[in-house]
Amino acid sequence: MQDIETRPALELVSVNVGRAETVDYLDRAYRSGIRKRPVDAVVAVDSSGVGDDVVCNRKHHGGPDQAVYVYRAEDYRWWERTLGRSSAPGTFGENLTISGMPPDPAVGDRLLIGTAVLELTGPRIPCAVLSARMQKPDFALAFREARRPGAYCRVLNPGKLRAGDRVEWVAMPGERAGIVELFEVATGGPHTPADLERFLAAPLSVRLRRKIESRRRALRRE
Repeated sequence: MQDIETRPALELVSVNVGRAETVDYLDRAYRSGIRKRPVDAVVAVDSSGVGDDVVCNRKHHGGPDQAVYVYRAEDYRWWERTLGRSSAPGTFGENLTISGMPPDPAVGDRLLIGTAVLELTGPRIPCAVLSARMQKPDFALAFREARRPGAYCRVLNPGKLRAGDRVEWVAMPGERAGIVELFEVATGGPHTPADLERFLAAPLSVRLRRKIESRRRALRRE
């Protein structure tokens, strides 16, 4: 049996929640909870999400397989250099900003924070609401090209979190379906039948599994 990799302790830099707000940009108005703000309090996390965080569009967001969105603190520093300005945790709509996360996580990797256990289920796919949030019409495209999507998680065990908590990272053993490579395929990148079968063997979110299955059907028709 392959050893399970456990990384050195990570840190929960920030816990971020959003409320329903109207995000206006150009000629559109979006009702969204994407404007998340750090909270300095103990927050509960369970299969429905983080604390009082609001998800407005449940067709594409939220649900047990996308209950929590996590983003690397190191990627914020990369964006700071790219955009020429700093951004507060939660700017990209993530619930948890974590330092020390690997740049190459995989679906099935787990985060242990106190009594809470989270499992990665797939990458975040940017949309027009993110461009509106950043007040940049091409930001969703820039986010795709950056290949720093962050990851959605399901909650395997509920618990309580607070900024500053220690986080333990446990890598899934065996063949891995990387978050970045899944992101590339989900946004139209190249893939092989073997890639798709490997992805489908991983504990993907329901939405991502449907997308990958659709790609597999399309390949079989070619």
